[in-house]
Amino acid sequence: MRSTFHSLEVARRGLVTQQTALQTVGHNIANANTPGYTRQRVNFVQTEPYPPASMNRPQIPGQLGTGVQAGSIQRVRESFLDIQYRGENNKLGYWESRADALQKMEEIMNEPSETGLSTTLDRFWQAFQDLAVNPTNAGARSVVRQRGLAVAETFSYLSNSISAVQQDIKNEMNVTMKQVNSLTQQINNLNKQIGETEPHGYLPNDLYDERDRLVDELSKIVNIKTTPVGSGGSSLAIADGKVTIDLVDHTGRKIGTLVDATSLRSNDMALEFHHNSGLVDGFKIGDASFGIDSLQSSGKLRGLIDSFGFMNGQKEMGIYPDMLNHLDTIAFDFMQEINRVHESGWSISSMNEGAHTAYEFFSFTNTDITSENKKNAAKFFTVSQDIMRSLDNIAASGYNQGIIPTGNFQGYNGKDAVSITLQSTVDANGVQQFTYTVYDMTQSPKQEMKMSAGFSDLSELAATLSEEFVDENVNPSVAFDMKLVRVADVSNGKTITIDFPQKGEVAGRVGDGSNAVALAEVKSRALQLNGVSTTFQDYYESVIGGLAVDAQEANRLAYNSETLKLSVDQRRQSVSGVSLDEEMTNMIQFQHAYNASARMISLADELLDKIINGMGIGGR
Repeated sequence: MRSTFHSLEVARRGLVTQQTALQTVGHNIANANTPGYTRQRVNFVQTEPYPPASMNRPQIPGQLGTGVQAGSIQRVRESFLDIQYRGENNKLGYWESRADALQKMEEIMNEPSETGLSTTLDRFWQAFQDLAVNPTNAGARSVVRQRGLAVAETFSYLSNSISAVQQDIKNEMNVTMKQVNSLTQQINNLNKQIGETEPHGYLPNDLYDERDRLVDELSKIVNIKTTPVGSGGSSLAIADGKVTIDLVDHTGRKIGTLVDATSLRSNDMALEFHHNSGLVDGFKIGDASFGIDSLQSSGKLRGLIDSFGFMNGQKEMGIYPDMLNHLDTIAFDFMQEINRVHESGWSISSMNEGAHTAYEFFSFTNTDITSENKKNAAKFFTVSQDIMRSLDNIAASGYNQGIIPTGNFQGYNGKDAVSITLQSTVDANGVQQFTYTVYDMTQSPKQEMKMSAGFSDLSELAATLSEEFVDENVNPSVAFDMKLVRVADVSNGKTITIDFPQKGEVAGRVGDGSNAVALAEVKSRALQLNGVSTTFQDYYESVIGGLAVDAQEANRLAYNSETLKLSVDQRRQSVSGVSLDEEMTNMIQFQHAYNASARMISLADELLDKIINGMGIGGR
């Protein structure tokens, strides 16, 4: 026979279970705005029916339900969406850090603008063009020196500013490494607490939430993979367990373990820097060392490393080292070419003394800078002490030969005035050849007197021309020295003409400003910069253009990654997030069930009262 108290127990169980559900709803509502919180639900489970199958079971029509109980309180979460979210979060961390580094560099370079290096160089070239008009003018010479100082200061400013931001990025890397180690230690501590709770048959949902929040945060910094590890004991089948966190590359290959759930320990991560360059050369996880090439992954840390710089063998790589290398290359080759042309010209003092003195226009304050080692050339770039000491040392003119006597002048084969055309060609084998043609300028039209065979060496061509134009009143080696700069111009593939003066004309054109013109023409002269034949302006424009493209790409991919992360997070929140409307619906549902169970208890009470107090009094 069934117990009289059966209905009372069923109602009691319903009352307790619905109360648990209402308490869980209250917990969800209270944490609706808590970061990382996952909504929870009560898993309702029917209790065992009565009677159980046995030999001595009571003979009743069938098994009766005995009510309900709260089997467990479980988080509502989709692990696949967690994996997707962390993948997109990892990409976002990389592109955000890269975009931020490029934005800072764009702000330093400040191109195009009135204060950038490009405008400063244009004003420098213009100053030489102005000087060519009046090469002895002190005001024009002063402008040239000041424009040169502006160029040097701009190079130094750009190099120092980029180096300063590079050090800021290094500091950020160190802070990021501390953040990684702090997160892994916190996750390991949560693993310990979870491992102590689950074996008792509980689900520590709040600990799960906090651990998932920390793992999400860690996934933005480094590329990780999580692996669940059971806690043992009487753990429920739906328990999340502890997690092992491995650092992986872009293919998912394991690099090292950051959090070991089996041994319940975390391994600190640290960067290693090259002893000479100071760039990132590797990293350590615990006691194990790895080369930087092992960290082929995304994440904020990798973005910072790619920005700050790292060693690829013996080569310096990275956004900031590349820009510093470009600036050093431009500064060094710019100095070399300006000095080469400047030293071939004549200063005012040299013309007055009649003896040529070569003056450098630019120099480096660090003597260790060479053509093999251009590092820090931009940082230590300056105007030479010769130019700073005296404006007269600016070599703006050609050779000061003076007036050619009117008598006994031979010219070329007795001609008083001749013209030479220098040409550069490339033969079928790709070998450059230099030729010259001599014209008699006393005839109208001019007549060709001689065409030379090809010369493969400019110095040989210069020597031959010096021998051809011998005059008893002009030292041939010195007289032709005034033309060597123009002979060198032939190497650019140009065709140039040199006119030899008639009797009584000025040879060398005293104060003619020809060297100032030659210095201004350096702007458009093709040179070998980092193995590329280009001009200074084109090379610098290509560097700035490359910077702009990289920054645009980083911003675009950061935006795309942010959009994808938000999309995944929205799907994840639709599953795991707290909806107040849904919770209010559940609250009403559980409230009605609770009230019904309470009403059932009242009914059972009335039945029991009738049985206890109303039965057996019929004969009274």
